[in-house]
Order: sequence, then C-alpha cells, then structure tokens
Amino acid sequence: MLLLFSLIFLNVLIFLYCVDYIRLIVQVDWLNKFILDMWPYLDKAICGTIRSMAQPIFAEYVGKFQIESIDFENLSLGTLPPVLQGLKIYETNERELVMEPAIKWAGNPNIVVVLTMLSLRITVQLADLQIFAAPRITLKPLVPTFPCFANIVASLMEKPHIDFGMRVLGGDIMSIPGLYRFVQETIKKQVASLYLWPKSLEIPVLDASAVAVKKPVGILHVKVVRALKLLKMDLLGSSDPYVKLSLSGERLPAKKTTIKKRNLNPEWNENFKLIVKDPQSQFLNITVYDWDKVGGHDRLGMQVVPLKQLTPHETQEFTLDLLKSTNISDPQNKKQRGRIVLELKYDPFREDSDGSSGPLDGYERKESGIDRGSGNESHSGAGLLLVTVQGAEDVEGERHNNPYALLLFRGEKKKSKMIRRTRDPLWNEEFQFMLEEPPVSEKIRIEVISKRTGIGFRSKESLGNVEINLADVVHNGRINQKYHLIDSKNGMIHVELRWKTI
Repeated sequence: MLLLFSLIFLNVLIFLYCVDYIRLIVQVDWLNKFILDMWPYLDKAICGTIRSMAQPIFAEYVGKFQIESIDFENLSLGTLPPVLQGLKIYETNERELVMEPAIKWAGNPNIVVVLTMLSLRITVQLADLQIFAAPRITLKPLVPTFPCFANIVASLMEKPHIDFGMRVLGGDIMSIPGLYRFVQETIKKQVASLYLWPKSLEIPVLDASAVAVKKPVGILHVKVVRALKLLKMDLLGSSDPYVKLSLSGERLPAKKTTIKKRNLNPEWNENFKLIVKDPQSQFLNITVYDWDKVGGHDRLGMQVVPLKQLTPHETQEFTLDLLKSTNISDPQNKKQRGRIVLELKYDPFREDSDGSSGPLDGYERKESGIDRGSGNESHSGAGLLLVTVQGAEDVEGERHNNPYALLLFRGEKKKSKMIRRTRDPLWNEEFQFMLEEPPVSEKIRIEVISKRTGIGFRSKESLGNVEINLADVVHNGRINQKYHLIDSKNGMIHVELRWKTI
C-alpha cells in the first residue's frame, strides 16, 4: 500500500508538469502563479486520473489477505500546489523541446483510503507529504498540429525525495523504529527502476495517425519484362506501347519505360526502383499506354499488385491480364487487352537506430550530432540517401529576403519552397536520392538563395552555401547538424541526412 501511494503521486507529479507546455522563455515566477491559479482545476483532473489508475490496482488485492474492499473515502491534493524552484531549457537539433525543472511540493493533501477486512473497517490516511524531484521533460516530436507536440517523455535525473506520514487507526505508523527508513529506501528503489533516466514515462498527447509522417522502409525492384497481345490502336493495325509505374499514396513522377514502335508483343527488360513507405497497404500501379505524336496517349490497359503479396528479398514473376479499369464490375474488363509480365522484389531497409532524439550528454547535446551505429555493417550496395532541410538562421540578403534551399548532387538539382520576407526560414522538406553505391567519397552542396517576387534585375541572390561530406552518414547511418553557411556573415542551415541500405 505504501508503494502504491508513492507511485501514484510520482505519476501525478510528472503529469502535472508535463501538461504545462507553455513557451519556456517565461519566468519561473509567472509559471508558479499560473499553477497556483490553475490548481483547483488541476486538483480535480488529477484526482480523477488517480482514481482510474488505482481501481485496477485495488481490485488485485480484493479477495486476498482477507481484504473485502478498498476504496477512497477522501481524495484531494489540497490547496498548496507544487512550486518550481528553477528551470533549465536545452536546445537540440531534434524536433523537440527539453526542460529540467526543479520541483518542490510540500502539500496538504486529504487522501483517505478505507480497507474492509473481516468486516472490520480500517482507515489509512496520507499526511505531511513532501516531494523533491528533478525530472527531465521532453516534448517531441514538434508538429504543426495543436498543441504542437505529439508526446511527452519524462524521466527522473536523480532519485526523488518523498517524505510522508501514514496514519492508521489514529496513529502514525511511520514512527515505528526502522520502518521509516525501510519505506524510504523501498520507494526510491522502486521509483528509480521505473523512471530514472534513461528510462522514461511516455504520455501520448496526439493520435499517432494524426501526426505520423511515413518514412521510407524499403525499395521495390521492378523489372518490366514484356507484354503480350496488346490492343491495336493505330490505323496501321499496331501500337507504340510504353509502361508507367507508380506506387499508391505517392505524388512522385511515375517511372516510364522506353517506347516500342509498332509492336503488340514488346520486350523491354528494363529495371526500376521505387521507394516503399507502407508495404502492407501500398500497391504498384501498372499502366500501359499507346504513344501518339499528337494529342493524348491512349491507355491500353492497367493492373495493380498489392505489395503485401511479396515475400521480402524474393524475386517473384507476375503475368497479369490487363484491364480497362480497377473496377471489377466494369463490363469492359471482359474484353481481352493483352497481358504484361513483371518481376518484382521487395527489399526492406536494414533496421537502424536513427530515432528522432539522441541522449543529452550531461547538459549538452553531443556536438557531433551523429547517431553511432554498431560499426559492423557493410557499406556496399544500393541505398537511399534522405536529405531533410529543416531550416536556416540569420540568412540576410542585400536586396530581398525570400529564401529557398537548392540541393545539388551528382548533377541533379532539387529545391525547397520559397518563404517570403524572413531571415529564419523553416522548410522541413525531405529530398530523396536513390543510389546504386554508397557515396563514401562524395559531397552534397546546399545553397540558400533569395528570389525577388516582383519583376526586376538581379532577381536572385545567394545567401550562403555549404558542402557536406557524405562519408559520415554512410558509416553512421544518420547525421543531424547545423552548419555555418559559407559567404554568409552569421547564417546557419539545419540539415538531417540519413543513409538507408537494403
């Protein structure tokens, strides 16, 4: 029972300060005033949480040790709220907010539990509560959906001090010689095993489906082998077929085969790679077109292949009847439109440790910004380079400030959206590069450019650039750093790079 009370109050304490997610640049005195004004409402809300948590725990004891029932007779946290005695805030390169408050709670709760044993009513009262704790509270990931973070993660940086009395039948049982010390040490040990850093209590705030951003989990290899007995669409009794491939749920441009002129039984034997984000729900769209020099291209037929039919790392051949549409009740699907032969293989990426947040090293983030892997993985073979341009700071142009990011890698250019009239743009855009070999000796160049929104001379202006060696991301799997921009006085750019291998 003593342990039960201590764990309940620890969870209450962590929950109380987790819900206070107001911007932490405000003064601690203001926060304490806010908590004081909110305390009557927080008291009722927290007590409701305590009741819901305690009921299943109480139920486990009913029927044991001659216990007939356990229930709260009174449950109130009193009129004295916890007090923040200090607050530290840490900036990291991750999408998170980290704070470490120093908390003191000398409360006057009115908590009375009644046990019925052998028809005897026993009253247990918690009194003289004092708690001193130093938690680390992390709000992550930060998302553009109110309340702007998805989860609250709390850990204790040191064992808390919890002092209280327990009155049973009018007497304080904590006055029994040796019992007080035993209870204190037991509570510290049990609490430390649950929440002492790096162990944590995670409280979901937003539904994961509302904020989830699906990340690539593998590569789909597609070999378009051939087509058989396609429809005749040209006046000369032939067609000029080509194939388009795409994955459902993606807005990327479709992959295209070459055009086979005047051929109803074309052979391509062409290979493509597509990035998979959800193999359980995505499907491959295959559409065969007849190329026309003038006007739109006629669709000869289509088919789909659910990725969940594929066995990872196993090449499977499919011979599919082409349909007019994916509507199975469409009567035109009965018409013979030919067949297409494909070879498909799904290769999942290797499991890695590129979580959204790394540990704080003491009171500072590790400066390298690198999540070290095991070091035993092979760095050969195909993979996916993911570049997320988070944002920039203090980028200042001479004539205008409408910055966008331009990525240059292996002759390919990709650019972010432009954000008008700001020196601190936040893009948070991801760019993908499918590579046959790891870029161990290569660099990626990122430029920040301002573009004039109106008509005028010298419409573009460079705000700085950086070249990033990719060897580290290949060997470590992930880099998340801020880089000083060359040719910029104070400008910095925040970039996350990940290397995924199959």
